[in-house]
Amino acid sequence: MKTSLFHFNRPLNSRLHRLWAQTRRHGARCVAGLLLGAVGVASAQAPAYPARPVRVVVAFTPGGTTDILTRLVSQQLSERFKQQFVVDNKPGAGGNIGTEMVVRSAPDGYTLIVNSVGPIAVNPTLYKNLPYNPLSDLVPVVQIAEVPNVLVVHPSISAKTVDELIAYAKANPGKLNYGSTGIGTSSHLSSYMLGQRAGFEATHVPYKGADALRDLLAGRIQFMFATIPSVMAHIQAGKLRPIAVSSAKRSRSMPDVPTISERGFPGFEAGSWFGFFAPKGTPESVILALNKSVNEVISVPAIEQQMIREGADPIGGTPAQFGQFVQREFEKWKVIVLESGARAE
Repeated sequence: MKTSLFHFNRPLNSRLHRLWAQTRRHGARCVAGLLLGAVGVASAQAPAYPARPVRVVVAFTPGGTTDILTRLVSQQLSERFKQQFVVDNKPGAGGNIGTEMVVRSAPDGYTLIVNSVGPIAVNPTLYKNLPYNPLSDLVPVVQIAEVPNVLVVHPSISAKTVDELIAYAKANPGKLNYGSTGIGTSSHLSSYMLGQRAGFEATHVPYKGADALRDLLAGRIQFMFATIPSVMAHIQAGKLRPIAVSSAKRSRSMPDVPTISERGFPGFEAGSWFGFFAPKGTPESVILALNKSVNEVISVPAIEQQMIREGADPIGGTPAQFGQFVQREFEKWKVIVLESGARAE
């Protein structure tokens, strides 16, 4: 009986073992199938970005530096992502209208803004009751470029250097007028900074946009800090004389023009800059995808050279680097705006 029992149990145990193994393999296949199905559902729920056209807001009028750079980069992004990046101009209130619209937009990566020093770093101090905080309500994506301001004088002024302009202003108190594109703008505060550092006075005449350049060309104002793209053609035609740039280092667009810091004012830096921002809460995967693509775009030699011809020095970098830069800019301009007493009207 013992022998018979032994021989009977052995094949039974083997059959049970095989049955258990088959069940385990079947269960594993079922689990794998469920997992693959879950991945498939997740993929269906989260298509690759972007799955539809992206709106890129410009908070200024068409034809300006922000608009030109935005359209250049957006066209390249459209080609890379195989989706349209549509530029939408929403000007007004020094860039606040377009900026607030993006702040209030859904944080899904389908509404972005290319913004500049004014709305991001200056306006929080310049405007008394700004209904949002661009530093906390927007996420820095990537810096596109720096665009130095160039100090240009009308040919009626004999000054060919910063030193000569300062000497002329001190010898002729009250006779120099300088223009800007508005109170608290980079062009206004750059001139204010120079006057403070050099110890001379000149009368500020604020304008709306391009009106300042028209009066400078007509000789009704004598000097102005302007973005390089806005005055490049007039410089080449001999209608304006460049005497310095406001950036920390010489512009790649105008390498023969010295910086103001080279002319005896170390640390002077008051240029414009431009970059992509997204509403707070935009997925990190979207931020990183955009950052990677913009960095690639501005590294293409043909695009890089086109930007330089437009007066812009390509920058790039990580979102974190751009965020740190924006914070430093805010802190710098806050002090200058408060010292100048500038207030938006």
